[in-house]
Amino acid sequence: MPHISEIDRVRLAEAFRLGDKLQDRVWEGWHKAPFAVLLVTPDYEFLVRHPHPSKDFLDAGYDRMLRSRVYYRQRQFSTAFLATFPAVNGISTIVVGQAENTSVKTSTPWVVTVLHEHFHQWQDSQPKIFEEIAALGLAHDDTTGMWMLNYPFPYGKPAVNTAFSTAANALAEALHAVKTPEFADKVAAFRAAQQQLQQTVSEEEYRYLQFQLWKEGAARYTEYRIALLAAAHYQPGKAFAALKDFTPYSQVAVGLHVGIVKELTTASLEQAQRGMFYAYGAALAQVLDAANPHWQQSYLHEKFRLDTYFAPQKGD
Repeated sequence: MPHISEIDRVRLAEAFRLGDKLQDRVWEGWHKAPFAVLLVTPDYEFLVRHPHPSKDFLDAGYDRMLRSRVYYRQRQFSTAFLATFPAVNGISTIVVGQAENTSVKTSTPWVVTVLHEHFHQWQDSQPKIFEEIAALGLAHDDTTGMWMLNYPFPYGKPAVNTAFSTAANALAEALHAVKTPEFADKVAAFRAAQQQLQQTVSEEEYRYLQFQLWKEGAARYTEYRIALLAAAHYQPGKAFAALKDFTPYSQVAVGLHVGIVKELTTASLEQAQRGMFYAYGAALAQVLDAANPHWQQSYLHEKFRLDTYFAPQKGD
């Protein structure tokens, strides 16, 4: 009978344990989200913590380390997958390849990335979320959801590239100025640059940009926050810390922060396209932490617009 390898069991157990310990310290109520995972290996897919497996899965028994029954079937998805969608019986499921086969490569970044995907499960679990996303009017005739990846945003338009680069650099300066006397002025400069960016695209295109910042930018921010909290307030499991490719969560947090700033200041929207929205949204969320510590209270009530969560200032 096929079974999950020992290293993958240890990685999955660490992801579940990390979520249990820290998720509600990042987002209140995050623990209510499902945490179903479909691990994709070269030959088989293993379904863990899923309440209603579809009939094409066979039962491999209960795994005490994972605290779940495990189900398996022949592989259907790419071994490089890192995604979350209703992959099994309409339930939001993390579909993820083994660390070595994905872009993250090693164990600790892989675990933190699984928490990024688990945040998407929390987003997907909100009442009427899919109706609200449909109401944005961005899908047009696409009923597959692929519009989220393939929307024809004007990445190659020179005016958009220039305005986005200006706003991204202003955002990086605001992030760098957190806890300094220049912070308020840097935030004001960023918000002015953001308004200029808004004027270079259509109203619908700006809705798409803001949706991506809300969805993927907040997920990258969550990934960073989890790593940062784990570095300060969490002891990795013994089996996980003993893995040959283990790296401290502090190292992952630093890498994420450096990567976010580097993307903002050096990457090209035309080349990186939608990928730029991850860093931009993550940096915006960090700036919001300093500008309005209560901004997360608006996240589920005023959806799809991170830029509206700043505390009111004079002149707003």
